[in-house]
Amino acid sequence: MSTPTAPRERTAVVVGGGLAGITAALRLADAGVRTTLLEARPRLGGLAFSFQRGELTVDNGQHVYLRCCTAYRGLVDRLGANALVDLQPRLDVPVLSLAPDGTRSLGRLRRAELPVPLHLAGSLATYRHLSPADRLRVVRGALALQKLDLADPALDDLSFGEWLRRHGQTPATVAAVWDLVGVATLNATADRTSMALAAMVFKTGLLSEPGAADIGTAGVPLGEIHHDRATAELERAGVRIRLRTRAAELKAAEQNAVRLEGGELLTADTVVLAGAQDTAAALLPPGAIPDQHRLAGFGTAPILNVHVVYDRPLIRRPFFAALGSPVQFVFDRTRHSGLAVPGAQYLAVSQSAAEDEIDLPVAELRARYLPELERLLPAARGARVLDFFVTRERTATFDPAPGTARLRPGARTDLPGILLAGSWTATGWPATMEGAVRSGHAAADAALAGHGRLPVDRGDGRWPR
Repeated sequence: MSTPTAPRERTAVVVGGGLAGITAALRLADAGVRTTLLEARPRLGGLAFSFQRGELTVDNGQHVYLRCCTAYRGLVDRLGANALVDLQPRLDVPVLSLAPDGTRSLGRLRRAELPVPLHLAGSLATYRHLSPADRLRVVRGALALQKLDLADPALDDLSFGEWLRRHGQTPATVAAVWDLVGVATLNATADRTSMALAAMVFKTGLLSEPGAADIGTAGVPLGEIHHDRATAELERAGVRIRLRTRAAELKAAEQNAVRLEGGELLTADTVVLAGAQDTAAALLPPGAIPDQHRLAGFGTAPILNVHVVYDRPLIRRPFFAALGSPVQFVFDRTRHSGLAVPGAQYLAVSQSAAEDEIDLPVAELRARYLPELERLLPAARGARVLDFFVTRERTATFDPAPGTARLRPGARTDLPGILLAGSWTATGWPATMEGAVRSGHAAADAALAGHGRLPVDRGDGRWPR
């Protein structure tokens, strides 16, 4: 009687240790695949990370998620980090407006415990930054959005701004509602955004369920979640993590092979390219996806963050949005940063769609933003600035311009065992933490379904998302 042959161990290499790569690696490892995760930087987390500035722990940028971001919330749960995030019990966005004469007024966008779309009706009815006529225009626009079919490919050829004008929206409604939300979530103004992506954001976030747009933020530095907790869980799952390790070439032959910069060759049944779009484009062998040259036309969009430490508290709320000012959103980061100066407050100003400012010198940004903060927060006029610095992500997201959808590839390629992940892939979501995690699930799903050289997984490797 012959001895049965033990099944061959399945293997995978995931290139990129951002949220997409973390998700894909965990899913594969949980399904019994021997997985190696490569990351060129000295830490995990991709573009949602922390660093030290003296005694201050700084997030590279302010990242938020919504209650409807079920995939990201599932990852947080998988990492055992639910106690490290804060999720609003009910959407509440303070909006501070500055008139040309310097007069300030505070409005709020918040929801009630009512069915969609009535959950926002009371807030809009009293929203002081719009006239009664413009409030009605916003309601009509929201009702028109609710009727859209997100599967209609024609939406991607139209800009959100053009659609808003066709539906009676004014510059005031665009500034006080549509761009207030859209710029922060899409990283582009309405005129530069694909209607398909904008419709997805507003339908899912504001018009699907009453609590869908409740805002979540990290209650600790991002690195504690996306590096510390992720590292612990990946290692517990058996993933081999290799930091400061850059992939130089991907060879798709009889067995997929990743050549590292030092010359070492790693072979695996499946390779998941989970890095940024330019990194994946550089590694993809010719013929991996149809019209592969299109990736060269896939643009990026920057995000700028201005960080200011004052010698006294200036705001009592966790954050606020601004109108009539270059300032977009201001967040209180004091508790999260470990700021040790008694009575001081650390504010982070998050500026999306920052093409015109991303390369300005720090001195010029200081001269621009400190006076603006004084206009918004009169208490800043007598406060002393203890620290001022800037973080820049020049390629923070993909460019969400009209026509974007046709540029975004799916998880599967035409090469067996080669898969793609990243918020820039065809998730249907904008470039967010949610989109990144969903792309990691899509790549793992494709691998475990037997695409390419990885045998079909007969178990259920999925964890809640």
